[in-house]
Amino acid sequence: MAKLKPPTQTRRVLTYAHPYWRTLSLATLCLLLSSGISLSLPWLLRDPVNIMLAQKSIPDVNIFIALIVLFFIQALFSFAHNYLSGSVGQRVLADLRVGLFSHLQSLSLHFFLRRRTGELLSRLTNDLAEVQTLATELPVNIVRQGVILVGGISIILVMNWRLSLLAFFLIPVIIFFARFMGRRLKALSTAVQDHLAQTTTLMEEMISGIRSIKSFGREVYEKERFSQQTDKTLTIMLKRLKISAAFGPLMVFLGFSTACGLMWYGAREVFLGKLSPGELIAFIMYAVIITGPVGSFARLFSKLQEGLGASRRVFELLDTVPKISDQRDARRLPLMLGAVDFNQVCFHYIEGQPVLQKVSFKVAPGEKVALIGPSGAGKSTLIHLLHRFYDPISGSILIDGRPLLGLQLKSYYDQIAYVPQEVVLFGGTLRDNILYGKLHASEVELISASKAAYAHDFIMAFPEGYETIVGEKGLTLSGGQRHRIAIARAFLKNPRMLILDEATAYLDNESERFIQAALEHLMKDKTTFMIAHRLTTIQQADRILVFNHGALAEEGNHQQLMTKRGLYHHLYTLKQGGVLASPQAV
Repeated sequence: MAKLKPPTQTRRVLTYAHPYWRTLSLATLCLLLSSGISLSLPWLLRDPVNIMLAQKSIPDVNIFIALIVLFFIQALFSFAHNYLSGSVGQRVLADLRVGLFSHLQSLSLHFFLRRRTGELLSRLTNDLAEVQTLATELPVNIVRQGVILVGGISIILVMNWRLSLLAFFLIPVIIFFARFMGRRLKALSTAVQDHLAQTTTLMEEMISGIRSIKSFGREVYEKERFSQQTDKTLTIMLKRLKISAAFGPLMVFLGFSTACGLMWYGAREVFLGKLSPGELIAFIMYAVIITGPVGSFARLFSKLQEGLGASRRVFELLDTVPKISDQRDARRLPLMLGAVDFNQVCFHYIEGQPVLQKVSFKVAPGEKVALIGPSGAGKSTLIHLLHRFYDPISGSILIDGRPLLGLQLKSYYDQIAYVPQEVVLFGGTLRDNILYGKLHASEVELISASKAAYAHDFIMAFPEGYETIVGEKGLTLSGGQRHRIAIARAFLKNPRMLILDEATAYLDNESERFIQAALEHLMKDKTTFMIAHRLTTIQQADRILVFNHGALAEEGNHQQLMTKRGLYHHLYTLKQGGVLASPQAV
């Protein structure tokens, strides 16, 4: 993927602020008015200072009242600018976050298998915050500092060009130090973002893998691993902090030194009668004001580089093209009958390592098909292709005679239901998780689906019933309860095709009995594909497809395959405890 050049990248970031151009325009107007009033302060103080120092009298109190009123107005404009620009920044951040979240959902399963969750979370948080700064805060600050710099320089040139030349001596010195420090800050800021992403990854892995950590007693090991990464991040952040901390005092020193020079030369001009005391004080104030924007531009340049680095990481995700998506001429799938035709389907995850090789079979509407075979035979991969998590490398899959690749994904997914081996629930209520199958289902439909899945009774045994919070990933429920919630969700969806990834593989006998009864009810009159290891599941199938080394080795019903005395017969005779082969799948 070609990397965007900084100007192009900046323009692309700014497009996210474009929908709010009216608000930004109003914020800019308030900024100009606020900055203009701020610039007027030294000029307005000239006469009161001259009255006090030259005439040695007290200025009229109305002058100070007018100044207070003026700067109250300035405070109002400043508040309006801060609020308006800040609100745009938050809206841009929200738009970016939703856009990136939506795009991530469109990417294929293969993408997520190659990425670490912590890295993606870092891009959704740390990097997006930097991009938001680049899109809104930096342009506004550049305008603010530019107005103050140009306005201040214009005023001091009008006031006294000789003193202005002395003040301008400071600018190239500041630019030199700013460029030198800015380069170091850019490199260190990029390194900090990378290390923060790694730290976030370790935190996510600790939280998601806490059971394994405790089981193996690896708390100390994980703490040391996290501490080492944190120390690396801290070291780089302290280096960046050292440069940032030195920059401010250096600017103050240069500014104070220049002010001393201006005071010496200005005092000489006052004694020669070429300058009034009020003008000298106003000039020094303007000189100090000018040094602020010059130093700020260096910091803004550093923030610009940080924002560009973060935006590159964000746009890398946004520019990732989904491998699985609707084709341009994709058609909506009408009410599915459930006929499935695999024709010479081949697939591999890594080139040169085939997982499925020229697999062909046909399934009639309403037929129940069990997929069995040794671990690594290709059963789960076939399910993934049928669910279109991936597309075949070659060959075709037809649904009711229509190519699966030519169907609109939503119209297809609306008519199928998938019950995985490892059920993961969302962190809401039991009601929310069941309604995931049909978001606007009625209370009657919800309870009916729960009863059909043998879930209603255990749900009502909770004090909060359907409003019970299931906790992250549903870990507060037993495995059997999670499966029954997943089956209730499938009942509510009422699909035309079912895909079951051995829903009873790791359950106890009582849970299996409930789920088996629920599945029998759920599979009625529906085309069903089920990865099967338990004999109770296999015996329900109308047909059994036996896979070995990525190829379809045998097919038929139980009696036919036993008669052949092939691979199925071998696996069947090795059964132990009613389990056929290992429940591990590709």
